[in-house]
Amino acid sequence: MSFLPGFGRPQPSSAEKIANAENEMDMITEMMSRLNQSCVKKCINPDYREGDLAKGESVCLDRCVGKFFDVQMKVSEKMQGDAAMKQGQMGM
Repeated sequence: MSFLPGFGRPQPSSAEKIANAENEMDMITEMMSRLNQSCVKKCINPDYREGDLAKGESVCLDRCVGKFFDVQMKVSEKMQGDAAMKQGQMGM
């Protein structure tokens, strides 16, 4: 990182920052939608009769969400590792 103005990494413009934030929000919304669809489908009986979750449903949802985020983290780490390795190979 350079201390001299005009040198170093270019700073993103406001429009780029807004676009990046919108893309991140879209990705988070899509991920939450997938989480909701898969865990609700797996854990909650479609012909429920009570307004509150049963103990088993609650435990199932908790485990499902935990596994979902574990997988998301592992996939993200793998993709970042692959990208870094690919970038390292390009630099040689």
